[in-house]
Amino acid sequence: MEHVDGGWMSKQGGGAAMWVAGAAVAAVLAPFMLFVGVSGGEADAGLAAGSGTLNPKHVPPQYVTWVLKAGSVCPEIPPPVIAAQIEAESGWINGRVSPPPANAKGLSQFIDETWAEWGRDDDGNGQISVWDPGDAIMAQGRYDCSLAKQVAGWRAKGLVSGDIIDLALAAYNAGPYRVLKAGGIPDIDETQGYVRDIRASMAKYTQIDTGGGTVPAGQLMAVPLRGNPPVTSPFGMRVHPTTGVYKLHTGMDFGVGEGTPVLAAKEGVVTFAGWNTAYGNRVIISHGTINGAQISTTYNHMSALNVGVGQQVGVGAVVGLVGTTGYSTGAHLHFEVQRNGEYVNPAPWIGR
Repeated sequence: MEHVDGGWMSKQGGGAAMWVAGAAVAAVLAPFMLFVGVSGGEADAGLAAGSGTLNPKHVPPQYVTWVLKAGSVCPEIPPPVIAAQIEAESGWINGRVSPPPANAKGLSQFIDETWAEWGRDDDGNGQISVWDPGDAIMAQGRYDCSLAKQVAGWRAKGLVSGDIIDLALAAYNAGPYRVLKAGGIPDIDETQGYVRDIRASMAKYTQIDTGGGTVPAGQLMAVPLRGNPPVTSPFGMRVHPTTGVYKLHTGMDFGVGEGTPVLAAKEGVVTFAGWNTAYGNRVIISHGTINGAQISTTYNHMSALNVGVGQQVGVGAVVGLVGTTGYSTGAHLHFEVQRNGEYVNPAPWIGR
């Protein structure tokens, strides 16, 4: 078990459930190294276009209204963030209490000191209770928004760097002043995993745009970004900029800004959406058989995911946001095409 400013992580059975307190503001300052955030840049896009639309499928019905309301407190913290955070905090189990000394309670895992500041009688039943879902979820929304405002102020002064959602989540988990001390997301395994897991699970709580785009005439696929993005590294042999190894560059790199929406190049089914050590946040889409071969595309190094495994997507569906996660030296999209499981040059497929 790890203790991070009143937050606890406990592993039960085969899965890890984070029992994390709403981190106390009076966090202990410690000399942590700067972690170049989960998203690694300055974008505030959160998820891609339409990210504020909640997909209620995985939210217990009795909590949907409160998640929507808490997600409207401020634009920086939309409903999918609230829902994914509750999953990470309590797994939607209202009676959960974290181990002592924190004793964090309820859906949003508040410690007593933080609850005393942020708890209100939001459900109007005459009492302020961490066990009342409406009270807890609304307090979570207010606290998240306060943290988002705080870290945004620090970032404007150049004191921290990173995405506002990532920084606010890190502050919720580790305490805001650890974020300030680190200049970003602290180099704490629990906190880094907390931010990464919430970012990944936001996809299933987000109403997906199925696409609506078209493949240009004469092409097999569309370019996976809007406009005419520059190719900064083509398919072929090169010295890898991170590892220094001379090897095949298995895709095309597009040099575009952090937070730029990444689009499905062709309709298909998502077969992977998650974290890969080298690729960072990665999505793989299977497009079935094209010209007698099984074809898939991959989208890599993203700052956030906007789809989940098994989802049907159309051409132009937003699958995530450009980032610099994994083995990456700067914000870009690494786009790949696989033909029968082998990497091939994407250029002819997208008319580049």
